Amino acid sequence: MHKAGFVNIIGSPNVGKSTLMNRLVGEKLSIITSKQQTTRHRIMGIVNEDDYQIVFSDTPGVLNPSYKLHESMMRFVSSALSDADIILFVTDIFETKINHEETLERIKSHSAPVLLLLNKVDLAKTQEILEKRVEYWKEQIPRAQILPISALHGLSTDFIFPKLLELLPEGEPFFDKEELTDKPMRFFVAEIIREKILQHYSKEVPYSCEIVVEEYHDEENIVKIRAIIYVMRSSQKAIIIGHQGSKIKRVGTEARLDLEQFVGKKVFLDLFVKVDADWRDKDAKLKKYGYE
Repeated sequence: MHKAGFVNIIGSPNVGKSTLMNRLVGEKLSIITSKQQTTRHRIMGIVNEDDYQIVFSDTPGVLNPSYKLHESMMRFVSSALSDADIILFVTDIFETKINHEETLERIKSHSAPVLLLLNKVDLAKTQEILEKRVEYWKEQIPRAQILPISALHGLSTDFIFPKLLELLPEGEPFFDKEELTDKPMRFFVAEIIREKILQHYSKEVPYSCEIVVEEYHDEENIVKIRAIIYVMRSSQKAIIIGHQGSKIKRVGTEARLDLEQFVGKKVFLDLFVKVDADWRDKDAKLKKYGYE
């Protein structure tokens, strides 16, 4: 008997979905920062054993869209809800109410089993706080199985896989058993660069950036990469570059080190900054950048 299915991770921004995804898959596929809206795409991570295949999906945090990029991000969430065999709904001890009621209603009415993961329990100051959050979510989604966890520290995450295997439907694998993800290498290069931008820049600048990998040459002893950081305004370009190029140099150095670990060989990374005004609110440009 072989089991296979889509286990899709849904929840608000900053509740720990990407940290959980990386822990479950055993690889860093999703970038992680303390900022909201870090994840923009639906990213699949595939876990294979002889008798099962679990296709996990990390998704953008649910929100009420402010511009077209947000609308595209919410379509990724919608697609993940549509094809889920199991829903991993992630919240944390600080969230008192999901900020997108429509998503909650879709989860309530969905036919797929729901495993509700109450994250960051290591930060709960009292047992009473934890118990109140559990009771609240029992009222919101009565049919959900609730599991308090800490994705960051691995607390109780070992209980997730046995529960998923119980709930997973029988079926043939959806992907080749050697596959780890549905995304190409260029995607992860762009995400690693964007992670450094999120870490080192503040306010609106990181959310105005899009990364495009123009060249990726995998040679015998080195990978040569040319990437463009697109921003929306000339003032943002100056901020990204920094005085005498100091800030862009730091981004490039840190991204290169992470990329060398990711690809397992030396990396030469060439970064450029260009302006593409209003890219995140234009359908044609969003399509060009892969937001479909």
